[in-house]
Amino acid sequence: MEQRQLGRTGPHVSTLGLGCMGMSDLYGPADRAEGLATIAMAVERGITLLDTGDFYGMGHNEMLIGEALRSLPREKLAISVKFGALRGPDGEWNGYDSRPAAIRNFLAYSLRRLGTDHIDLYRPARLDPAVPIEETIGAMAELVRQGHIRHIGLSEVGAETIRRAHAVHPIADLQIEYSLLSRGIEDEILPTCRELGIGITAYGVLSRGLISGHWSKDRGAHGDFRAMSPRFQGANLDRNLSLAEALGRAAEARGATAAQLAIAWVASRGADIVPLIGARRRERLDEALGALSVQLDERSLEAIEAAIPRNSAAGARYPEAQLAHMDSEAPHR
Repeated sequence: MEQRQLGRTGPHVSTLGLGCMGMSDLYGPADRAEGLATIAMAVERGITLLDTGDFYGMGHNEMLIGEALRSLPREKLAISVKFGALRGPDGEWNGYDSRPAAIRNFLAYSLRRLGTDHIDLYRPARLDPAVPIEETIGAMAELVRQGHIRHIGLSEVGAETIRRAHAVHPIADLQIEYSLLSRGIEDEILPTCRELGIGITAYGVLSRGLISGHWSKDRGAHGDFRAMSPRFQGANLDRNLSLAEALGRAAEARGATAAQLAIAWVASRGADIVPLIGARRRERLDEALGALSVQLDERSLEAIEAAIPRNSAAGARYPEAQLAHMDSEAPHR
């Protein structure tokens, strides 16, 4: 597994990272034993970046990773944690909190659940409109000086916020959705990050399974948030599945699967981009890792662009109520 550095100041991590959210939350029922086995397999195959959020399963995901870490080489791994999202006992979402005192509180609980003395990459999950980003990053910079966190990251924020945050303390990377169906960051956000030397950890590289080659029109599960996503509804779903089928044909012609081609495309966008694989099971992880063997020449890139042209996705990537909380989307709404 090759390594990529997250920005000019961040850690060196594997070319692909493992996004662990689905092992605990939002994609329907999960299997603890399979989740642990998938994490172990990822590390065995060379993945060194594990991504989570303290609100995934209301702490369950961190506890799952903490359990896995007991038998893994912690010193060789980079743990990335998002914080700030507020949830209730019924799983509801209640906004965000990035006040300095709240950050220290969130961190204390994360360290205990993960069973570690530091977090390698720590980031607010979204911009808190009630707290200036300078105040949030200033508090995190103090945590870096104290040794509790190693690097500061951001998630789903726009170019102006990135600049303001970076002026307070070097930002290692921005976590944001980036895929063949979601290319909005190419306009302003990605150029800003490259100007400032900030890496990208790209989530949603398969558009939550939509272009993986494994999604069907009649698929759905209780507790799966994709049922509320505009891209998975009605005529939007029909259109997007037709794009996925075109990608599948392009992949088959190159001896790959649609998922592998989609992941390889994101990885090919630059050495400063690390795709996160949201695999919940070992078989899906094994398929995703096959993307590392996919070589994309000019003809391949042209075929991919022809299958899924930019701005061809039908429907927004989140419901409007959620987009309203995303600073990264503010200029585009």
